[in-house]
Amino acid sequence: MGNRKLLDCTLRDGGYVNDWKFGYDQIVEIFKRLVSAGIDVIEIGFLDDRRTYDCNRTIMPDTQAINKIFGGLDKGNSTVVAMIDYGTCRLEHIQHCSDVFIDGIRVIFKEPLMYEALDFCKQLKQLGYIVYAQMVSVTTYTDEKLKEYAELVNSVEPYATSMVDTYGLMHPFQLLHIFETLDAYLNPQIAIGFHGHNNLQMAYANAIAYLNSHTSRNLIVDGTLYGMGKSAGNAPSELLAAYMNHHYGITYNIVRMLETIDTFILEIYQKQYWGYTMPFFIAACYQCHPNYINFLIDKKTLSVKQIIDVLQSIIPSKKLMYDAAYAEKLYVDYQSIQCDDTAVMTWLKQIVAEKHIVILGPGNNLNKQKYRVKKYIKKNKPLIMAVNFVPADIEVDYIFLTNTKRYSQLANDMGNSVNNGRDIGIIATSNVTKIKGSFPYVLNFSTLIDTNTEIIDNSLVMLLKAMIKVQVKCVNLAGFDGYSRKNDNYFNASREYTFVKEKSGYLNGYISDFLESVKEKITVNFITSSRYKES
Repeated sequence: MGNRKLLDCTLRDGGYVNDWKFGYDQIVEIFKRLVSAGIDVIEIGFLDDRRTYDCNRTIMPDTQAINKIFGGLDKGNSTVVAMIDYGTCRLEHIQHCSDVFIDGIRVIFKEPLMYEALDFCKQLKQLGYIVYAQMVSVTTYTDEKLKEYAELVNSVEPYATSMVDTYGLMHPFQLLHIFETLDAYLNPQIAIGFHGHNNLQMAYANAIAYLNSHTSRNLIVDGTLYGMGKSAGNAPSELLAAYMNHHYGITYNIVRMLETIDTFILEIYQKQYWGYTMPFFIAACYQCHPNYINFLIDKKTLSVKQIIDVLQSIIPSKKLMYDAAYAEKLYVDYQSIQCDDTAVMTWLKQIVAEKHIVILGPGNNLNKQKYRVKKYIKKNKPLIMAVNFVPADIEVDYIFLTNTKRYSQLANDMGNSVNNGRDIGIIATSNVTKIKGSFPYVLNFSTLIDTNTEIIDNSLVMLLKAMIKVQVKCVNLAGFDGYSRKNDNYFNASREYTFVKEKSGYLNGYISDFLESVKEKITVNFITSSRYKES
């Protein structure tokens, strides 16, 4: 059996959590404690010539910056490395290894760039560095491509090449298949490494399966203190160290690692959580970039099932290469389920004909100025529609529903409302799916949205467009307060979309502009106070 080595990359991969801003004193202390814990390889950060020098950060523009931060520190018996994302640090910013604090450089790259990246690795070797070639998104390599890659690596002969499960997609059997392929074709003196992520809670299990491989080759396993790292985090270095102490007779100082976590890492964790979450699990299950899931969740309009439906429509070449414009198109295409709403529009025109119409929104003023609303209703006896919610103490005739997530909350809302047991009609847009059967009244989503703005599916705008289509000349709004950057915007704060405070200025301006643009077609009166009226 070959040697087993532990590489800690807290100061590098952990930096994704805090933009590498650990603080100078903390950087030095974390490094010293990793050395005293006996860690074999310590990765101290990124080399990235797009960034400026900052002694408080472990992302550095050149090797001179490394010397400024770490120069003079005792490396003990540890090998010290930095990382370059291929293409982000040019050779002119890299001094000869003999003039630099670090001993080696790890180069990360995706499969399409492997030839260029390995040529870069060759040039780093010529500068005297111990070089590691890091296969980002290793799951994208076919068996044939793995063999081709092994031949390329053999021609360059880096110290090691590592399998990087970038999005935490693998189980042990998948990892071992890739490892065994590389092990069969790589020159025996080239070490193999593994870097996992915890999207499926498998980083530690995969690392253990890999370490237990029956091979005479030297193996390197990556970890970070407390699993600190991008997305769902990494395999915890302290767990790996404890396992390796027990099974391989190594003597890493676990107490020193735990002290480092307690002194430095937990404070960061309390401010910025990392680790397993449902979005990362979904990303791993459907083998796509986590940003797709975050984008769709942030829309706050789709159920989990619908999010998965969208993910399944992503073309293979886009899955692990996030494309924001493509994600928006997928969302719009999915929501734009076509339906013939001619009959429903005819029906809607009949029920609103010559009616006094009140539309209720979920803003705070619906409760704060409830006396105005109830007085207005008592006097005018209007037809009442609520948008995406059920009022607790105002009887409504119809609910206008544009959001599947809101639909899932209606049953609970109804049970706690004066509307419980009443025959309330639901007018849904075609993007909303019913658990069983279909809604009796469905309007075509694609004809009501505004594809020329950032948030295409504002429910008030959509309902007003529908009212204009059926020739309603006047509506009266309550609970459409507009948006505040500081205060809660809904009377039930848990229903507030996460983006509304950040987008409050845009939303207020957009809706006010819309109301101005349609004033010749429909009169909009406000029963309760509103920023839209003030604009």
